[in-house]
Amino acid sequence: MKVVLLCGGVGRRMAPITKDKALLEFCGKPLVCHQLYRAKRAGLDRFVIVANPVNIEDLRLATAGLKGMRIEFALQSEPSGMAGALQCAFSLLAEEPFILVSSNDIFEASAYDQLLQAYRENGRYSAYLIARRVSNYFPGGYITVNDDNEIEGVTEKPPKGAEPSNLINIVCHLHTQPRKLLDYLGRTGSTADDAYERALERMISDGHRMKAVLYSGYWQAIKYPWHILEAMDYFLERLTPRISPTAQISQRALIDGTVVIKRNARVLEGAVIRGPSYIGQNSIIGNGALVRNSIVGDDCVIGYATEIKHSYIGNRCEFHCNYIGDSVIEDDCSFGAGAITANFRLDKRNIRLKWGDGEVDTGRDKLGALVGRGCRIGVNASLMPGVRVGPNSLVGPQVYLSHDLEAGKVVLAESKHRVFSNENGLPSEGEQPERGTN
Repeated sequence: MKVVLLCGGVGRRMAPITKDKALLEFCGKPLVCHQLYRAKRAGLDRFVIVANPVNIEDLRLATAGLKGMRIEFALQSEPSGMAGALQCAFSLLAEEPFILVSSNDIFEASAYDQLLQAYRENGRYSAYLIARRVSNYFPGGYITVNDDNEIEGVTEKPPKGAEPSNLINIVCHLHTQPRKLLDYLGRTGSTADDAYERALERMISDGHRMKAVLYSGYWQAIKYPWHILEAMDYFLERLTPRISPTAQISQRALIDGTVVIKRNARVLEGAVIRGPSYIGQNSIIGNGALVRNSIVGDDCVIGYATEIKHSYIGNRCEFHCNYIGDSVIEDDCSFGAGAITANFRLDKRNIRLKWGDGEVDTGRDKLGALVGRGCRIGVNASLMPGVRVGPNSLVGPQVYLSHDLEAGKVVLAESKHRVFSNENGLPSEGEQPERGTN
């Protein structure tokens, strides 16, 4: 049985993070590799990865050399949703059943076990869908079921308040009739990206029975950039502590708890790393720095007196005398001395972000900055809770940034000074500055 892993979509809600979700690195491995290993733990070792023209070569590189797996690639040239992805992959699928999985849905291997067990015990259904009960709104798919957990309806992304049930549709679906599914996909039209869900509904209405497999284990979908922090927590909690023999750790540094430090990393005098935390290869944790409950990528410099608290730091980032709290910082960013990310509102309310024409409640009372690739933050700049800084942007010294900054922009603080002669001490009230000064 093959697993079709969907990596061809475009993360429209992930701004300012530009890295493909399947390639986000957690504890040294791209998410796509974590997904493949999880399926393999359930006994599945044949995969079809559906990629797009932008990420296909990076996905090939990320998965090259993985042992005990047979991986094929299908190219989805246009962002045509799950239906389009499956149609692109069908030439690599035989008539045997297959499992369809979203690359940005993180769940335990037990979900595969439950799916396969349900199929083995009663293989008469056309499809088996993993479903989970939720108490809060989720911006994804929902299903309705009867008393026997047979699926009666599939709804993609209903608006908040219009959810048809409290059962969400986790994209881990076992299909037993591939050719029949392809036929329905070809006959289903939709102006949105819900053609796959509409095809399932048409199959159900035509008498093809589908079963919901209720799953209560861990699950997290990466839909918005702050979900990276939720995924980070999941992977950090499952770390096995290890310090590479090539890492250089000062005897006057403190390593406390579950910590992984990769090869050639350096931890200098007075530095503290509290687990669970991950430090990438060639990274430097400087004098007096504190890293706690965080991922620090490769080739980073966490400079003197910097605190990294519950944050996701990409590769090749540099800091000096900073506070970075509950933030997501993409690759190739630098923070000047004294720059901070505020992560907590004074009124202690959840942090809400403007999104499109409305607002999104992040569900978090602590959220720092979301900073895209290649940004430079000047000395003593302050980024307020939930601020998004677009890739390749510059935030000037002493800027108080309380609103989002678009990609490729520069924001500077206006600074006015008065210059007086020092002959008579401080100027008296009303005294005029010297000519030619501001």
